[in-house]
Amino acid sequence: MTAPPYKIPESVLVVIYTPELEVLMIERADKPGYWQCVTGSKDRLDEPLLDTARREVQEETGITGGVLRDWRLSNVYEIYPIWRHRYAPGVTHNTEHVFGLTVPAGTPVTLAPREHLQYRWLPWREAADLCFSPSNAEAVLQLPQFV
Repeated sequence: MTAPPYKIPESVLVVIYTPELEVLMIERADKPGYWQCVTGSKDRLDEPLLDTARREVQEETGITGGVLRDWRLSNVYEIYPIWRHRYAPGVTHNTEHVFGLTVPAGTPVTLAPREHLQYRWLPWREAADLCFSPSNAEAVLQLPQFV
């Protein structure tokens, strides 16, 4: 099955964290200064969200292990105008599903250089403060509930 010509307006947000609640934050290459957790859209309409989450984590950070959990939270938000051209004409909103991935402290990170410039491990409250996206910040702030 070939990829659709436009991004699918259904995505994942994966909060990657250690047992000590250090959260992995990554800086976008297309918008320096915009920090976030791992995000990404489904590649196919029938791609299971868990598979999307695992794929995006591996593509963006190189991380293949850890314990991935569906937090059963979703956010519907307006797509930032700067990125709207990636979606079919008339698509203005995205549904984002939130996951958490627990990894050991010291887990190596290999960024996709076309997507991200640098990364930081930060205490969860500091990570939330760094997020440019309100839904991303809110997910990080909810982390203690899911540990």
